[in-house]
Amino acid sequence: MMVFPRLFTVLSVAALSVALVAKRDVAAVVADIATITTQVTNLDNAIQAFPVSGGSLAAALGIHNSATALVTSLNTGTTDAVAAGPFTEEEGTAILASVEAIEPTILSALEGIVAKKPGFQSLPIGGLPALILQDLRNLQTATTAFADALIADSPEDLVERATAIRDGITAAFVPAIAAYSS
Repeated sequence: MMVFPRLFTVLSVAALSVALVAKRDVAAVVADIATITTQVTNLDNAIQAFPVSGGSLAAALGIHNSATALVTSLNTGTTDAVAAGPFTEEEGTAILASVEAIEPTILSALEGIVAKKPGFQSLPIGGLPALILQDLRNLQTATTAFADALIADSPEDLVERATAIRDGITAAFVPAIAAYSS
């Protein structure tokens, strides 16, 4: 007769634990987006500061290192988003607003990297444009995976808007990758 109350207690604790983990995972996604926002801004600033000619190898490698760190953060964000499961309407709206806020900076960085290609080509190390190309491909893959994970967790009424943002950012990678592929 004591089995039922114990079973109920165990199940209640398990359910509460699952609920707390889900909220923590959403908090992790929000924290990931904050980190990604900072890293995208830093990358864009480094790209904008890089000259079209006369740049330094250190500055170019700094851009590469920033891109690599951003890929790592995007991958972490993807893992956290998958673990979070479905967002509530409020969570999804807040997350979508955060992503919308960094979209112009992402587009600026991609446009800037195309404009700065002559600066990378003029450096004495010949493989730098190929390194930038690899960074762009890695960023595109990581960005798409992160966006897909966020879309999968979004409430149905936000999916169309989130998909449009993903598609716009993904499309912006095409001319940047094409510029460094030739």
